[in-house]
Amino acid sequence: MELTSSSFADGQPIPERCAFGIPDAREHMRLGQNLSPQLSWRGVPAEARSLILLCIDPDVPSVADDVNQEGKRIPAELPRVDFCHWVLVDLPAADGGLAEGECSDGVVPGGKRNPPGPAGSRQGLNDYTGFMAGDPDMAGEYYGYDGPCPPWNDERLHHYRFTLYATDLPRCPVDGAFTAADVQRALEGHVLAEASITGTYTLNPALR
Repeated sequence: MELTSSSFADGQPIPERCAFGIPDAREHMRLGQNLSPQLSWRGVPAEARSLILLCIDPDVPSVADDVNQEGKRIPAELPRVDFCHWVLVDLPAADGGLAEGECSDGVVPGGKRNPPGPAGSRQGLNDYTGFMAGDPDMAGEYYGYDGPCPPWNDERLHHYRFTLYATDLPRCPVDGAFTAADVQRALEGHVLAEASITGTYTLNPALR
C-alpha cells in the first residue's frame, strides 16, 4: 500500500497553507489557513473492510514550561511525546484520496464540531483539545484536522507522520469523543497493511 501527497513530498516541509500557525515577524506566530493536505492512496488489500488515518507529531516537548516564552529555548535533546493532529476512521476500503482543504479550511476557535469529510467517515478529537484547555479564547473540543503549530522557540524540527491503516474492521469500534489512543487500541490485531508519509514544519527562524 502507498500513501502520497501533492501538498508536500515525503520528508519535506508541509506548506504554510496547511498549518495551524505560521511565522509572524512581530508576534512570532499567527493563525494560518489550516488546510488539510491532499492525500492519495493505492494498493489497498482486497480483503480490507475500512481505512483509518492518523497524523502524529512525535516531537512535542514533554515539559511545556518554556513553550513560546521570550528569552527561553526548548533544547533539541529534551524528551518528546506524541501529539495527535488528526484521527479519521471508517474511510472506504478502496484506492482513493482526499483533496486539499476537503477536511479543514481555517482555524475555528474552540474547535470544529462537525468537520467535513468523506461520506460515512468519522473524525475524532485531536490533541489541541488538551493544549487549548487553559485558553479562554480557544478552549474547546477540536475534532478532525488541525495542522502544525510547533513552539517558535523549539530547537528541534518537528515531523508529522500521516499513517493510513487498512483494516478488517467494517466499522472502527469507537464512538463519541474518541481519540487517537482509543483508535490505536481498537486497531490491535486488525491491521492488514499500512503506509505513511512524513512532513516537517518549524516556526523557529533559525531552522527555516
